[in-house]
Amino acid sequence: MARKIRNNKEAFGRNKLDLRDKSLIRLIKFGLKRNKIRFIIICVCIVVSAIASTIASTFLQRLIDDCIIPGIDLGLDKVYPTLTGYLIIMACIYSLGVICAFFYNNLGATFTQRVLRDIRDEMFAKMQKFPISYFDTHVHGDIMSTYTNDTDSVRQLMDQGLPLMLQSILTIIAILTVMLSYSIWLSLVVVCVIFIMLNITKTLGGRSAKYMMEQQRSLAKVEGYIEEIMEGQKVVKVFNHENESKAKFKDLNDSLYEHSEEAHRNGNILMPILGNVGNLMYVVVAFVGGVLLVINAPNISLRGFHPITLGIIVSFLGMSRHLSQVIGQISMQVSIVAMAIAGARRVFELIDVEPEKDEGFVTLVYAKKNEKGEIEEADHYTGMWAWNNYHRHSGEQEYVELKGDVRFFDVDFSYKPDKQILYDISLYAKPGQKIAFVGATGAGKTTITNLINRFYDIPDGKIRYDGINITKIKKDDLRRSLGIVLQDVNLFTGTVMENIRYGNLYASDEDCINAAKLANADDFITRLPDGYNTVLTGNGSQLSQGQRQLLSIARAAVANPPVMILDEATSSIDTRTEKLVQEGMDNLMKGRTVFVIAHRLSTVRNSDAIMVLDHGRIIERGTHEELINEKGVYYQLYTGAFELE
Repeated sequence: MARKIRNNKEAFGRNKLDLRDKSLIRLIKFGLKRNKIRFIIICVCIVVSAIASTIASTFLQRLIDDCIIPGIDLGLDKVYPTLTGYLIIMACIYSLGVICAFFYNNLGATFTQRVLRDIRDEMFAKMQKFPISYFDTHVHGDIMSTYTNDTDSVRQLMDQGLPLMLQSILTIIAILTVMLSYSIWLSLVVVCVIFIMLNITKTLGGRSAKYMMEQQRSLAKVEGYIEEIMEGQKVVKVFNHENESKAKFKDLNDSLYEHSEEAHRNGNILMPILGNVGNLMYVVVAFVGGVLLVINAPNISLRGFHPITLGIIVSFLGMSRHLSQVIGQISMQVSIVAMAIAGARRVFELIDVEPEKDEGFVTLVYAKKNEKGEIEEADHYTGMWAWNNYHRHSGEQEYVELKGDVRFFDVDFSYKPDKQILYDISLYAKPGQKIAFVGATGAGKTTITNLINRFYDIPDGKIRYDGINITKIKKDDLRRSLGIVLQDVNLFTGTVMENIRYGNLYASDEDCINAAKLANADDFITRLPDGYNTVLTGNGSQLSQGQRQLLSIARAAVANPPVMILDEATSSIDTRTEKLVQEGMDNLMKGRTVFVIAHRLSTVRNSDAIMVLDHGRIIERGTHEELINEKGVYYQLYTGAFELE
């Protein structure tokens, strides 16, 4: 195990702990952006608390030199007023420190949660603008880990690490200042031991920090794999891949164990070592101080020359003990800072993902026709839509009725530069037409529909929508004009009514019920335990595949788009249910431009045009009858001579 980790030394080089790390600095700036005043108050309270605890400790020297030793010779009654005064002052100073500590801990908790809220809001808001390609190329569990583990590591830093480190640094400065005012000789002893302690912290803490950062990455991989296996549990069991799944999880889990073990092993031995070095410092200070006191050596301090006293030595011993504890506290924060830096890097990597580009300016508006028959914008839904096409060069504003006329002109496309998917695709769909795409898996059918809604942009060719280049249409407005029914239905946790309304958040209950009736879903919904108020969970797992598909059709129907895309919507349901779903889709398709992708050729017979694709090219096109008469690929597919793969 140790050999395996040593071999990964180069990979860990980038994990070096650096308090000037850009992610850490950016995290602090992010926190200050909306919480600056609260942060300033916290810092002031920390400063006061650190100074108060140090000043209060100096009274130990005064109590011994001004009260206890004189009291032995003169009697306690002679020094009683001075002793009482010192104790009262100490109590006030300690009380001030306690009050400040109370305030900065309470304000710090609120500050931390505000920052985490802002981070999560920022991540989620940015994620809504990511291109589909990002989710196609990243493990969803890994993304989830950023929201959970990485933000939690940031929470620990904001809630514990930064306040303690700031207080500790201020306390060290204050204590060393007081020590120098007492004795430079004893201060040199303390500084030498502190130098040793800091080097130990740098060595062991640095190693712990490196593996803490790698632990965050391993944890994300483990969570990503668990999420993947949970989603595909049925597939795992069907193919009896339990042992293979366990083996892969064991590899990932072992990697997480190795990094965590190294991180915590180095971190756990750090405190005991520092504690023993602190004890050594205590003994050395007592010895040197005792020697200076016995030989009555001249004492040098920032205040000049004055004899060393028993009170100074006792106070020095107390401050050296306090100092070693503070350094121990700093060392224990190293792992928290390391995890936070790793977490912050992943958080900002997510936030910094290049958003989906949208240079469109044509918008979708409610429309009506005036007395002259001209199209103009309406302030309410009229059943008619129009494109607000503003010509930026001429300054003219034109309203183009949304009819659903979609045309492709010489379109090429590739997901990766070295692998082209579509070649020279040209087609048209007139308003109200039904266009079907058939072909083997990987022929490019779904890719064409992905280009219509601009999930991906084309490098060559043009796509026009009602005569407008779709790159000029704002993506939100373009997608609002399109409805999609997919093979894989996604239902959200909520009632049946809420899932239907997802297609149009402004739809009334009556609109949703009418959409369900249109989709032939009303019958089974009314037979559910609570009807439309039945709560769905687990992606609607309590419903059959056909019922879930009917809800998907109802959701598209309530959106009432002029263009529909049906992507193999009936391929995973039985023949009886298919008839019900097909009737619902037929109702949905009336009066709309429709693009259909289907493996079952019986569902596309009534299409106005059928496109047969092969390896990204349209090799045949025409109506069902025309293609049958040609006796080409479609004929062979339809008659069973060929089968779709």
